[in-house]
Amino acid sequence: MADTVTVETRQEADEIVSRIYEIGYHVVPTVKEEDLEKIVGTIRAEIERAGGTFIAEGAPSLTRLAYPILAEESGKRMEHDRGYFGWIKFEANVSAAHALNEALRGNASIIRFIVFRTVREDTRAKYKAPTLREVKRTDTIKSTPRRSVDEGKGPVSEEELEKAISEITQE
Repeated sequence: MADTVTVETRQEADEIVSRIYEIGYHVVPTVKEEDLEKIVGTIRAEIERAGGTFIAEGAPSLTRLAYPILAEESGKRMEHDRGYFGWIKFEANVSAAHALNEALRGNASIIRFIVFRTVREDTRAKYKAPTLREVKRTDTIKSTPRRSVDEGKGPVSEEELEKAISEITQE
């Protein structure tokens, strides 16, 4: 009796394997801040519906876009130079990422989005203080006291001071 070997196709294997994804999105700026949570909630609901689990999230905040983006709102084409940017990192299988991609494509409140594969670790850029290099000087600089041009004269009277100020400001 021969042993039977089952071979999975690449697509079946991808649907079984869980991967880490991140979504970055821009919400139209005409949305009220109170309604932002509702829009983000629909994105979260779609991830949960597909069997994904959350890792991290960045709340949307209003940002200036690098270039204007056209979007359709209530039957009109609108140009936006600002948008609410937010992100969500989650773990899901490949089919869940495809389903999320399709759901976001149909959401009129989202101007632009990207879903990409990433790593679980925190990959945000950290601020690194510039390193200062130490300079050693072998020469010593000797300071000499400054001598005033008017050093030999006595104190200046009020009249002389007023005259000098008026000459300077008479331009």
